[in-house]
Amino acid sequence: MPRHNETAQPGEYYSTGTAGQPQRVDDGEPVGSPPPRRRRWRRILLISLLVLTLVGGGAVVAGGLYLRSVEGDIDRVDAFQGVPEEGRPQAAAEGAMNIMILGSDSRDPEKTSGSRTDTIILAHLPKDRKSAQLISIPRDTWVSVPRSADGNNGGRDAKINAAYAWGGVPLMVQTVESFTKVRVDHVALIDFAGFKEIIDALGGVDINSEKTFTSIHPPFRTFNKGMQRMDGEAALDYSRQRKQFADGDFARIRHQQQVIRAIIDKASSGGIITNPGKLNSFLKATSSAVSVDKDLSLLDMATQMRGVRGGNMTFVTSPTKGTGRVGSESVVLADNGRVKTFYDAVRRDSVGEIVALGKK
Repeated sequence: MPRHNETAQPGEYYSTGTAGQPQRVDDGEPVGSPPPRRRRWRRILLISLLVLTLVGGGAVVAGGLYLRSVEGDIDRVDAFQGVPEEGRPQAAAEGAMNIMILGSDSRDPEKTSGSRTDTIILAHLPKDRKSAQLISIPRDTWVSVPRSADGNNGGRDAKINAAYAWGGVPLMVQTVESFTKVRVDHVALIDFAGFKEIIDALGGVDINSEKTFTSIHPPFRTFNKGMQRMDGEAALDYSRQRKQFADGDFARIRHQQQVIRAIIDKASSGGIITNPGKLNSFLKATSSAVSVDKDLSLLDMATQMRGVRGGNMTFVTSPTKGTGRVGSESVVLADNGRVKTFYDAVRRDSVGEIVALGKK
C-alpha cells in the first residue's frame, strides 16, 4: 500500500522509486525527474499501427519490406511480465484483437511528473478487420487498482493512471482488464509530443475547432471556430487544451481524437503511401514516438488492417457519470452499469453495439 508521508499534502501519496527512494504521487501521479531521453530510432511507427494499416494492394508489399527491415530494431516492452494468467479475462470472440495504447506527452508545459500516462485508449480490432473502435478511458477514472507485483502499491481504489505509476505497463494491463473485463492482447506506448514531427511530415492537418478559444500555453495562439489547417506545433497545442472548456479533460480527449483522426485521414489521402520519399520522411518522424510489446508484429497488422480508413474508425469514450470527488481528489466516475454492457459488446465483438452504446 502507498503510505501517507507526514510532509504530503491532501491527495498526495508516496511510492518507492527504482532506487528505493520515496517518489511523490499527486492524485496517483508521481512527481520526480523525467525518464532518460530515448534514442530516436529505438521506437518506430506510431502511424504504422494506425496508418500503414491503410496500405493497400502492391503498396502493402513495399511497406512490408520496409517494416521487415526495421522491425528488429523496434523498442519492445515486457507488457505482461508478472501478470497472473489465471486472473486474466479470456478472449470471448475468436479472431478479434484488443490493443491498449498508452499515451504520454513528454513536452507538455503542464507536466510535472516523469512516470504517468496521460492517455489510455483500448483499440478494438474486429475479427473481419474492416473497422476499428478506439475507446478512450479518462485518466482520472476511479477504479480498483490491483496490487503491484512487488506488493508495495495498489490493492486499493485510485485513479486509473496511478496503475502505471505504481507498477508500469503490467499493472496497467491488469487494471484495464479488471475494469473492462476485456483481455488486452497487445500494448503500444506513444509519446504524443512526437505528433509535431509527424504532422509536419504530412504538411499539416485539418482540424475543425468547436469554438474560438485562446491557448493557455505560450505563444497563446488563438484557435478560431471551424475548419483550419494546423502545423505540428499548433495541432499539439490544440490537443492539450482543456481548461477553457466546461467538460475539462473530456475536451482534451476529444481534441486528441480529432488530431489522431486528422493524421490518419491526411496520411491515407495525401499520397504519402505511394510516395517513397514522403513515406520515408513520415516514418522517420514517427520513429521516436512508439514502443510496443514483444509479440506485436507491425507487418502482420499492416497487412490485416489495410482496408481501414479514418471513415470506418470510431472514437468513443468509456461510459461515465461525469466528474466528482473522492476525498480530496477530483475524479471521473465510471457508469458501472453502462460500463458492463458496453465492454460486454467489446468482448463479443459486436461492432454495431459498441458504436451505438458509445454514442449514448
